[in-house]
Amino acid sequence: MNALGIIMAAALIGGVGIFIGIFLGIAGIAFKVSVDEKEEAVLKALPGNNCGGCGFPGCSGLAAAIAKGEAPVNACPVGGEPVGKKIADIMGVESASSRKMVAFVHCKGDCEKTHEDYDYTGIEDCRMLSFVPNGGPKSCNYGCLGYGSCVKVCPFDAIHVVNGIAVVDKEKCKACGKCIAVCPKNLISLEPYDAQYIVACSSKEKGPVTMKACTTGCIGCGICMKNCPNGAVTVKDFKAVIDQDKCIGCGVCAEKCPKHIIVKES
Repeated sequence: MNALGIIMAAALIGGVGIFIGIFLGIAGIAFKVSVDEKEEAVLKALPGNNCGGCGFPGCSGLAAAIAKGEAPVNACPVGGEPVGKKIADIMGVESASSRKMVAFVHCKGDCEKTHEDYDYTGIEDCRMLSFVPNGGPKSCNYGCLGYGSCVKVCPFDAIHVVNGIAVVDKEKCKACGKCIAVCPKNLISLEPYDAQYIVACSSKEKGPVTMKACTTGCIGCGICMKNCPNGAVTVKDFKAVIDQDKCIGCGVCAEKCPKHIIVKES
């Protein structure tokens, strides 16, 4: 190839490169996506766990919703009130105070207190036990199965299986709700961090049936309800329930409970 050919080839390649550069520059301007500065600021204020506990697809989804006014500024359960206040400042609004919540496993039927109908050998995943007889080997059809599906999905290492039942570390829990969603027995709920007393049972069976399955299960006797001075305890579906907004933490319900299934949390 002679010198002229080399020069022409170089010129052609250079020309194509310049054309592509100009085209990309124009395209970048024409198709530029406008960025909401508030959305970016909100995203930076969020903790970045992308746990989905807010109900949106990750922190970016929540940030976009907050910026559009489609979600409250304190919607992040992980960040809680401190993050809510930061985002409120960004959005120029006031942040309503929110009560810190943590997950609680409504079951106290550990290996010593609950009975089993048979020995189970198989996949150790609570969700799989819906395919085995009676939904699992434990006699109580409402109790914790103890195979740790909740443990596997918790992004904060806040829940562990201890002596056959899941137990939440309230200091680590961020109330993301993943354990609640995965539990096939629906026995995990969000409770106030400062709750004084909680009923650690989910059984809806009548007293005699519950006592055959678990030595500590709620029998729906109503003694707690009758003795509560503030009307905070009711019995529904043979199970005691405490209204945390009414509870004054006096402890009478726990003291009177014959099955000791109302536990002190703080």
